[in-house]
Amino acid sequence: MGLLEDLIATLDLDATIQDIRLGMFHTGVWSRSCGLAATLPRDALRQQPPLVRDAGNLRLKPPAELVQMAFADSILEAAVGMAAVNSLLEVDEKTCHELNARDWIAAKAEGKRIAVVGHFPFLPVLQKIARILWIIEKNPEPGDYGEMEAERLIPQAEVVAITGSAFTNHTIEHLLACCDPRADVIVLGDTAPLSPVLFDYGIHAVAGTRVADPQTALRCVSEGANFRQIKGTRRLTMTR
Repeated sequence: MGLLEDLIATLDLDATIQDIRLGMFHTGVWSRSCGLAATLPRDALRQQPPLVRDAGNLRLKPPAELVQMAFADSILEAAVGMAAVNSLLEVDEKTCHELNARDWIAAKAEGKRIAVVGHFPFLPVLQKIARILWIIEKNPEPGDYGEMEAERLIPQAEVVAITGSAFTNHTIEHLLACCDPRADVIVLGDTAPLSPVLFDYGIHAVAGTRVADPQTALRCVSEGANFRQIKGTRRLTMTR
């Protein structure tokens, strides 16, 4: 079994799907709790339609079927699946800290070689303190490295930060396999599952999102909110 299979195996699937919102930038599923995942619109729009084959009927599906959508080739369907997974996780908040991913990375990063998979707003902070910062992006901006550079750069890094969207595009296990076993590794973003299962795969910290007010968060998702604009959430970091 792989990481996603092991994660799903821990879920209690006896729940009711209360709502599903597939927004421009984020997806939300409200079952036992509310889970979020990044929608990745640029990648999704490169795929052949229909991008969500059973749109209009997703809320009628049982949780066991929704979480299996996390394996879908369709980016939008996989986002629904990952949001469903996050909505069903039993998160032990006693093992979490109100700690921003940026601060965890910065505490490890000074004078070191850092690889970040994903273009995050806090990267200028890391550029000031890291010895070398490699930004690896599927949709690279000026100064970024394309995804094909991951196998060359990640093994050199002493600290690796991987977007939780790597679950949605099915690259997470490959990226983890590229990491030096001695590196400090964090997975971050609202897609990142706050589960200790990830620690079995060489991950040292998971910086994710816990939704405190599902109605508010889902309204923001529906109105096209970016990650920072989603209200009614808490940012938690779980460490090994």
